[in-house]
Amino acid sequence: MTPQNDPLEADRALKARHRDMWALGDYPAVAAEIIPDLGAILVEACGVGRGDRVLDVAAGSGNAAIPAALAGASVVAGDLTPELLEAGRALATRRGATVEWRQADAEALPYADDEFDTVMSCVGVMFSPDHRASAGELIRVCRPGGTIGLLNWTPQGFIGQMFAAMKPYAPPPPPGAQPPPLWGDEDHVRALLGDAVTDVVTRRRTVTIDRFAHPGAFVDYFKANYGPTIAVYRGLAGDPDRVAALDQALTELARGHLQGEEKTVMEWEYLLLTARKRD
Repeated sequence: MTPQNDPLEADRALKARHRDMWALGDYPAVAAEIIPDLGAILVEACGVGRGDRVLDVAAGSGNAAIPAALAGASVVAGDLTPELLEAGRALATRRGATVEWRQADAEALPYADDEFDTVMSCVGVMFSPDHRASAGELIRVCRPGGTIGLLNWTPQGFIGQMFAAMKPYAPPPPPGAQPPPLWGDEDHVRALLGDAVTDVVTRRRTVTIDRFAHPGAFVDYFKANYGPTIAVYRGLAGDPDRVAALDQALTELARGHLQGEEKTVMEWEYLLLTARKRD
């Protein structure tokens, strides 16, 4: 069997590309400067408290893991990308939070069955290509009666539309991969979790983004800092016409989401979901 036809080899290659993508730019800056409060919102929704054993899946630099630790929980933060884990370690130290950091694939978590009281992910697990495999792992490592909490961008919201705008300029996804913003669709996530959970609560909310002085500033920031956007632009290197077309598409998207007249403000929609693993 050639490496191209070996499913295990293909999966390793895909995960390597994902690690490389999220190491591009400065995602810890995006988390800290653009969406600093989302992790704490998820932690509160999950009811994390002192003594709880918590797993943050696809934790990045700890946007949710660190608030959970500061709430008194015993926290493990897993992510595929070592550079994000290193940034998280440094940030946790500065904030006085104790977190165990471990490289981990959301589709094959290196933890025991029923190990955690709370299993959560803040705009992280949504980027795993195999949604069903990732959902199965979230369920597997959560104890019966424990909490699964997810905060993900919706397809209809700004980030979902940004990925749709970038899609024509990106390489085709691997066979079987599903779009990340589907994790922000309530019906999709309910189907993924299925009968393994009960007491599902969903809320569609928005986060206010007022960081950018004008739509072009948003495009420049994401081209410099956000791995998925950087990767798409790198794939267009040598084609200035397509680069300009994508610039225009993202600028128009940002302009279409502006709120008010005197200040550049956008509202980015996300789905907040909590559920209890069935006993």
